Amino acid sequence: MTSLIRWSARTGKVASLCLALLLAAGSVTGGAAAASDPQSTVRSFYGTLLGTMQDGRALGQSGRYARLAPAVDRTFDLPAMARLATGPSWATLTPAQQQQLIEAFGHYVSATYADRFDNYSGEQLQVTGEQPYGSDTIVQTKIIKSNGEATSLNYLVRQNRGSWQISDVYLDGTISQLAVQRSEFSSVLRREGVDGLVMALNRKVDLLRSVARSS
Repeated sequence: MTSLIRWSARTGKVASLCLALLLAAGSVTGGAAAASDPQSTVRSFYGTLLGTMQDGRALGQSGRYARLAPAVDRTFDLPAMARLATGPSWATLTPAQQQQLIEAFGHYVSATYADRFDNYSGEQLQVTGEQPYGSDTIVQTKIIKSNGEATSLNYLVRQNRGSWQISDVYLDGTISQLAVQRSEFSSVLRREGVDGLVMALNRKVDLLRSVARSS
């Protein structure tokens, strides 16, 4: 559980920049728009994030979560991400356990975004292009803080049943979020099994909500 919190703190800081950046991008469209290409997938999700952040104080943590959860489910390939983050242990799980883990993982992603994307500090986001990655596509973005410091945040986007979905996020342009999660999750799985991992993810969601209520 502690390791999950450490991971969330790191990714959350980068993610917080990511949402706020959209304000200055000038090309964000409504979150419900159909994504016709990899970059549109990222921009559409950002549109939902932007609207949620703008209404963040009025919505509160639970309201932000309620608004973001459908966008997370639509935009991210949660089953594939949960499988890859779990690693070889995934094959040993029953279908019911796999579904339970996918749902807990989705709640965790949504709650993390709802917690982190609630303020704007002058950052900018630039979508700088894309490049092929096998049969998938890397959408390249750059986060620029108000002091001019820039950080790369790239998205691995792939087609899944006719739509483009995010299947990984690369912090600093190269650090796979799924690789970090896989290391963290494996530690919990070894100690506590799949039930322990599901409980750890759910506790993290509860913790994010309780912190938001007390702030």
